[in-house]
Amino acid sequence: MLRDKQVLVGVTGGIAAYKTAELVRLLIKAGATVDVIMTKNATEFITPLTFQTLTARPVYIETFTLLSTSDIQHTSLSDRAQLVIVAPATANVIGKYANGIADDLLTTTLLATNAPVLLAPAMNPRMWTHAAVRDNCARLAERGVQFIGPEKGEVACGDEGWGRMCEPARILEAAAALVSHKPLAGKKILITAGPTREPLDPVRYISNRSSGKMGYALAKAARNLGAEVTLVSGPTVLPDPLDIEIVWVETAREMAQAVDEHFDATDALIMTAAVADFRPATSTEAKLPKDQCPDAVPLERNPDIIAAVAARKKHQFVVGFAAETGEAETKARAKMERKKLDAIVANDVAQKGIGFDSDHNEVRILFADGRVVPLPKMPKEDLAFAILEKLF
Repeated sequence: MLRDKQVLVGVTGGIAAYKTAELVRLLIKAGATVDVIMTKNATEFITPLTFQTLTARPVYIETFTLLSTSDIQHTSLSDRAQLVIVAPATANVIGKYANGIADDLLTTTLLATNAPVLLAPAMNPRMWTHAAVRDNCARLAERGVQFIGPEKGEVACGDEGWGRMCEPARILEAAAALVSHKPLAGKKILITAGPTREPLDPVRYISNRSSGKMGYALAKAARNLGAEVTLVSGPTVLPDPLDIEIVWVETAREMAQAVDEHFDATDALIMTAAVADFRPATSTEAKLPKDQCPDAVPLERNPDIIAAVAARKKHQFVVGFAAETGEAETKARAKMERKKLDAIVANDVAQKGIGFDSDHNEVRILFADGRVVPLPKMPKEDLAFAILEKLF
């Protein structure tokens, strides 16, 4: 997590510098304290005032300009930084960093810091594939420098290819993973997320209101804490989390098969997916005209995925989720006992502002040994870390 972290953001002279303002905003929203160093070329693309307004802190440009203190800037900035992000990272700054050249405040600070460094490259695709740039990136990677991107797409000059700077949200995700403690290192965790869809025909289906946000938040939090994560996801509109194996499914039976295939190799299963309890007894390969649709649709039960794997668990820790409307704790405890789970996370989705589609949630974790741990309403991204802390 980035809360209370000291983050130093370096901005270099590329058109993607305009995106860095959004990255700084996201870092501050995540709770980080942000200092910004700009190269002189960066100031041609975006003004220092933009970053000063966002951070409410001075923006650093000149190596030898002293402000209200006698600090040597490249050492004082590097000493207090817990993470350094360079976005955009141009071919020029990558080359200087790789070869130990320190001719401005940013490159001097990069050579002085002991903090983790994350580079977000952005350049013309022909430059990105040039042998010199590839060699410089390989050299930095060998020294432990981390990279995020670039992405494939159209760049400012109109060329297509690998060279676009990653979107700020992706850089933020990579930054959070880089600075998090790793108490779950060595563990393999299987997480399910999202709804399932049970087709009536190629167009119509039975589903539910699950957005997948809680499951995706848990997957990213578990990854940040060092776990090897496999995410089995039903249909969502959420972006793929970084560095997580994703198994895409649509129906409950497909999810059951995916969980069954991965369960034996995992240390824990966290079943956040809202699996449809029923499916149409029959479905058609072609769309049914409205006047041919039946007035009643016969249903049959879907497999109880978590009960099936919990019944054959060996060393695995199996956690369920219970989205209820009223008496959530009572209903969740009955479900936990009936399905022989180790723990269950209960929430009352009848409460406004939490649960399905919301970015917030409020839960109670029930354990098989009788413990109950309430967690107050908070953003799902924060709640995911709190849940994992209590579970493991």
